[in-house]
Amino acid sequence: MWGSGKPKPVSEHEASGEIESVYHDLRQTLRVSGVNLVFRTWAGTGRLLPVVWNAVRPNVQTRAFENAADAIRAEAAGAAEALGRIGAAPAGLGESQSFQLRAALDLYRYVTPKLLVLTSAVRLALEGEEVGGGAGPGARLTRGVPERMYPMEMVAEDTDEEPIQELFRDIRDTLGLSRVNSLYRTLALWPDYLEPAWAGLKPIARGSEHGAAADRLRALSRDLARSLPHPVPLSRERLEEKGEDADALIRTAAEFEELIPGVVLNTMLFALDWGGADELARSPFPAPAGGEA
Repeated sequence: MWGSGKPKPVSEHEASGEIESVYHDLRQTLRVSGVNLVFRTWAGTGRLLPVVWNAVRPNVQTRAFENAADAIRAEAAGAAEALGRIGAAPAGLGESQSFQLRAALDLYRYVTPKLLVLTSAVRLALEGEEVGGGAGPGARLTRGVPERMYPMEMVAEDTDEEPIQELFRDIRDTLGLSRVNSLYRTLALWPDYLEPAWAGLKPIARGSEHGAAADRLRALSRDLARSLPHPVPLSRERLEEKGEDADALIRTAAEFEELIPGVVLNTMLFALDWGGADELARSPFPAPAGGEA
């Protein structure tokens, strides 16, 4: 993914102007405490992020979108349990560290299913499929980051801490990444946990059953995206009319939709050491009913 010469993702502290405004709005609308790599990548390519965000935002703020993410989360919890536990939860952590780590996993357990449905909707629209117009609940949710949500803090990918560098290198090589995803960079805040956790996850992530489970999640996400209540007005023609790089968006949307199902599964595999599948299938931050934005 994203080889040399590709635009550099825009971090939250580097964002300014329109990008900073979009970052603020997507945090409030997605109900999440940080900006994930998919958005940071689109922000590094012209005005693609504002164009994409304006196209998906009407769906993202609906109960139907939240329900779709809930369905992905439930499917992922069952699939992860079938793949087996990695057995790394204790890892010598104190009570405070364990509490924070579990809170960080709740953050990603909440947001990664949303990212999958969103990227499926973008990719399908760009492929010329009809997205939206479903009969699902289009009621708008209350905006805002849940009070209990862990901040999306993470270790710099270019950290000079050699043990973490080696972990990141192995994660990239094993998963076929050119950049380390937010999940692993956040878990690197607890390197004494991430090292044994990754050692347990690595053979599972490389297995054919993991790949098959990821494929099923992607297929489910596509079905859910098609049934969202609002159309997603994205196409090569519309992007080119706006002077945007349609090929860049088509390429990155496809790459992220291939990547994110594995991230959803791996989040659940980490979390299974801290709770049962039935608990993890439920949203850690249920959206309040009603609430016009």
